[in-house]
Amino acid sequence: QVQLVESGGGLVQPGGSLRLSCVASGSIFSPDVMGWYRQAPGKQRELVAAITSGSNANYVDSVRGRFAISRDNAKNTVYLQMNSLKPEDTAVYYCNLRSPFRISDNYWGQGTQVTVSS
Repeated sequence: QVQLVESGGGLVQPGGSLRLSCVASGSIFSPDVMGWYRQAPGKQRELVAAITSGSNANYVDSVRGRFAISRDNAKNTVYLQMNSLKPEDTAVYYCNLRSPFRISDNYWGQGTQVTVSS
């Protein structure tokens, strides 16, 4: 089993910044893909950004240029730096760790709330 613990959410004004962190522990596997998803009230969960163990990253169009995903493999940690935040970025953000080869290896964190409001 794998455990994912997120931190760094909170309330921020429009235009502000936050950095989310997610630490993985337990039966870590490789290669892997770590990602951040978000779910706003009444909406489906969507992929925000993902990064492979080789540090190849991709982003949803709505955050490209504002958010940056990175990882520290030595610490089993993935980060999401969020800049120029907008009210529409308000959501619960979830960390995800999955294997690109085994569907059963797909794990989620408990989520952290990000609220962008003045």
